[in-house]
Amino acid sequence: MPESGIAQVGLIGLAVMGNNLALNIADHGFNIAVYNRTTEIMREFIAENPDTPGKIIGCASLVDFVRAIKPPRVMIILVKAGAAVDAVTRQLIEAGVDKNDLVVDAGNSLWTDTIRREQQYAAQLKFFGSGVSGGELGARFGPSLMPGGDPNSWKHLQPIWEAIAAKVDPATGKPIPGAERGKPVVGGVPCTAYIGPDGAGHYVKMVHNGIEYVDMQLISEAYFLLRQLLGLTPPEMADIFRQWNETELDSYLIEITADILQQRDPSRPRKYLIDSILDAAGQKGTGQWTASSALELGIPANAIAEAVFARCMSALKEQRVAAAKKLSGPKTVRPKQARKIIEAIRQALYCSKIGAYAQGFQLMSEAQRKYNWKLEFGTIASIWRGGCIIRARFLQKITEAYQRDGELVNLLLDPYFRQQIQRGQEQWRTVVALAARQGIAVPAFMSALAYYDAYRTAVLPAHLIQAQRDYFGAHTYERVDQKRGQFFHVDWPSSRRPQIVVSSATGGKTAQ
Repeated sequence: MPESGIAQVGLIGLAVMGNNLALNIADHGFNIAVYNRTTEIMREFIAENPDTPGKIIGCASLVDFVRAIKPPRVMIILVKAGAAVDAVTRQLIEAGVDKNDLVVDAGNSLWTDTIRREQQYAAQLKFFGSGVSGGELGARFGPSLMPGGDPNSWKHLQPIWEAIAAKVDPATGKPIPGAERGKPVVGGVPCTAYIGPDGAGHYVKMVHNGIEYVDMQLISEAYFLLRQLLGLTPPEMADIFRQWNETELDSYLIEITADILQQRDPSRPRKYLIDSILDAAGQKGTGQWTASSALELGIPANAIAEAVFARCMSALKEQRVAAAKKLSGPKTVRPKQARKIIEAIRQALYCSKIGAYAQGFQLMSEAQRKYNWKLEFGTIASIWRGGCIIRARFLQKITEAYQRDGELVNLLLDPYFRQQIQRGQEQWRTVVALAARQGIAVPAFMSALAYYDAYRTAVLPAHLIQAQRDYFGAHTYERVDQKRGQFFHVDWPSSRRPQIVVSSATGGKTAQ
C-alpha cells in the first residue's frame, strides 16, 4: 500500500498516451500516482521506468490511488471517451474523493459531455476537461494542452500543465527543441493557456482535430497531384516536401510527409512503403463532430466537412475498384513546365490552408456565442505553435493577426492573409482547374476555393433559393430595400403553385 499523500498528481489509464504523459509529469519532478484497470500493466510500467526525477507510485486499487495523492487532489483520466469516463468518475467517488478534488478528463471527449459532467458531479468533485494534442511523442516530451472548466480549478492544475507542455520561442513562435528525458526545456512560452469554462477546452481540441483532418487531406491532395500530373517518384516528392518545409508551409505534417515518402517497405525493400499502404483512411470521430457542429451552428466549414467525406470515400475501396472499371474520365495529359506546376501546387496548398483555418476559427467564434464563452483566438493559435499535430510556422501568423485585431471577424480579412491569397490565387485557380480537366479528385482544394469565392461575393444566388422556398412553402423572404429581420410573402401567380390553407386550429400553414 502506498504512503498517504506522497503524490502531487495522479493519472488513470496507462495506454500509450497515459504512460507517456505520466513519464512527462515525472520528468518534471512531480511525484505521480498511477492506476490501470489491469494491474499487471501498471506493474510493468513501474518496473520499466525506475529512474525518473519524480517518483512514480503504482496503485493496485482506486482506494490506494486516492489515498496516495495529497489533497486537494489532481487526478488525470486518460481512458476512452464516452461511457468509460463516467464509469471511472463514479468509481473515484466511491473510492473517497473530496468535493475539492480535481478530476481532469484529458481524452477526446465530446464537449457537451464535459458540460454535462461538470454539472452532474459538482456536489462530489470538480470535473475539468482538457484537450491534449501531440500524439505519443507530444505526450512524452511536450504536448499542446487546451484546458477548459472552472477558472479556480485551472489555477490548481496550471503549474503542472505549464511544466509539461511544449515550449516555443517567444520571439519567433518556433518550438524549442531538445526535450529529452530528464532534461525538460528551460524557458520559452508553454503551449497551454486557460481556454474558457465548462466544455470550451474540449471544443477547441475538437476544432483542432477538424483542422487536422483538412490539413492532412490538403497535403495528400498536393501529393496526389504531384504523382498523377507529373508522374514523380516517392523520393522525388520527398525532396519537394522537404523544400516546401523551408517556406511558409513549414509544419510538422509537411515534415513527416517528406519522411514517409522516402521510407522503404521493410518487407519489400525495393519498393517504397507508401505504395504498400491501402488507400482507405480511418477516423475516430472528432472530424465528424466538427462538421456536425458547423452544420448545427450554421457555419460554412465546407473544407473541413469535405476532408471528412474524403475519408468516407476512401473507405469505399471495393466499390471504387469496381467503379474504376466502368466509369470513364478524361485522359491524363502530363503538363509541360513541371517546375511551374510544382510551384503552383505549393501556392494552392498554402491558399487552401488559409481558407481551411479561416473556417475553423469562424466556427469557434460562433460557438463562443452559443455557449457563452469568451475565447482568445490569438492565444489559441499561440498554444498550437508547438506540441500539437498541426504545429506550424503559419500559426505564428494567425497569432499576429489576432494581436493586430482582437475582433477580427475572419482570417481572410487580415492584411497578411489577404496579401497571401492575392499573391497565390491565380496559381490556386490554375491547379483546381487543371485537376478538374484531368479528372483528379481534389475535393479539399476545390471546397476551400469555393469558400473563398463565396465569402468575397456580395450577392450570392441564395435569393433565388429563398424565392423558391416562399413559392412552394410560403417560407417568406427578406428584402434588399428593408432592414434585416423583416419578412415578406407574395402570392406567386401560377396555377402550379400549391394553394396555402391556414389552419384555424393551429394557426400554421399547410400546402395542398
